[in-house]
Amino acid sequence: MTILLTGADGYVGWPTALRIASRTDDRVLLVDNFARREWVDEIGSVSATPVAPIQTRLAAAEDVHGLTNLSFVEGDLTDKDFVDELLAVHEPDTVVHTAAQPSAPYSQINGERANYTQHNNLQATRNLLWGLEEHDLADTHFVETTTTGVYGAPEFPIPEGGATMENRGERDEVPFPAMAGSWYHLTKSHDAANMRLAHQQFDIPVSDVRTAIVYGTQTEETRADDRLNTRFDFDYYFGTVAHRFAAQAVAGYPVTVYGKGEQRKPFVSLEDAVEGLARLALADPDDRPADHAVYNQVTRAISIVEIANTIADVGTDHGLDVAVEHFENPRDEDETHKMEIENDRYMDLIGDQAQDFEAGIQDVFATLTDRADVIAAHEDRFLPGVLEDRLED
Repeated sequence: MTILLTGADGYVGWPTALRIASRTDDRVLLVDNFARREWVDEIGSVSATPVAPIQTRLAAAEDVHGLTNLSFVEGDLTDKDFVDELLAVHEPDTVVHTAAQPSAPYSQINGERANYTQHNNLQATRNLLWGLEEHDLADTHFVETTTTGVYGAPEFPIPEGGATMENRGERDEVPFPAMAGSWYHLTKSHDAANMRLAHQQFDIPVSDVRTAIVYGTQTEETRADDRLNTRFDFDYYFGTVAHRFAAQAVAGYPVTVYGKGEQRKPFVSLEDAVEGLARLALADPDDRPADHAVYNQVTRAISIVEIANTIADVGTDHGLDVAVEHFENPRDEDETHKMEIENDRYMDLIGDQAQDFEAGIQDVFATLTDRADVIAAHEDRFLPGVLEDRLED
C-alpha cells in the first residue's frame, strides 16, 4: 500500500506526513517542489522557525521516531508528464493533496500573481484527478484540503458541504455556491467542483476537507526535535491573523484590530488539522460516510477581537506588555458578522480531542519568544502598504 502526500514541505503537509507515517507501516511518498519557500522569500519574509532541508527532515524522522516508511520525490504537479510518471510508477492507494499557493493576499497583489495562483492550484488538481482515471487508479481515495473560504460569509448557518435549494415549490440538494472572496479562494471553489465532477464521471472516492484558518506551531511529532519543525509564517501575505497578531506582540507593537473586530472567522489548530487528515488518509473505506464527502475542518468560530484579547492575555503570561488597539477599518466588511458553521462530520472524525484556542496560542508564544530576533528583523512585513509598493515596483 502507498499513500501519496503532496505539498509535503508545507506548514500542514509536513506534520501530516509525520502523523500518517507514525500510524502505518505502509509507504508514505512525499512530493513537493519547494515553491512555498520561494514565495515567502519573494515577498521579503521568512519562516520564524528554521525549516530544515527535506533530506535533513527525513533523516530526523528516522532518528527520532524510527520512521523508515517515508520517501520523497521532487516535482511540479502542474507538469502533467511528471504527474503521469508519478502515478504510473507508484500507484498510490490514497492521495492526500495539500499542495497549493495558499495565500489570498498574495493572489490579490496583481494580475500576474492571480493568474499564477489559479494556474498552479487548478492545474495540479486536474492533473492528479485525470491521472488517476487514465492510469486505472479510480479506486484511489482522493483527499484534498480546500478551504472554508469557498463559503464566503453568508448570513445563515453554513452547512457541511451542500445546500438545499427551493424553487417553485420543488427542493433539491445542490453544491454550495462559490462565494469566495479572493482569487486564491476561488481556486478551491473550482477544485471542489472538479472533484465532484471526477467523482461523478470516474467514480473516484473524494474527501473534500474545507480547512479553516489554521493556527499553531507544533504537533506531537514535530516538537520532538528542531529538525522536524514545520514552517511558521507571520507576514501579511502568508501569516494568518492569529500568527500576525502574535508576531506584533512579540515585536513590541500593539495588536491592531480594524473596526469593531466582532466578526467571527472559522479556526482549527494545526494539531487538529493534522489529526483529521491522518485519519482520512488511513480510513477504511467502510468507515467513510460517503464516496464523496465534505468535511468542514473547523473546531470553532472566533471573533477577531477575541483573538486579539487572547493574544494580549497570553502575551502577558510570557512577560510581554501587549496592548489591543482599534483602528478605522480600510476594508468593506461586516464588522459584526456572526459566522455559524456546521462541523458535525469533522468532529465525528477527530473525536473529542479538539485543542483549546488559548492552549494553541500558548504554543505559538513559546515558539515566537525564542525567535524574537527573527520577528524584529522582519517587522516591516506586518505593514501591507510597504510590501505592496515594493512588489509592484
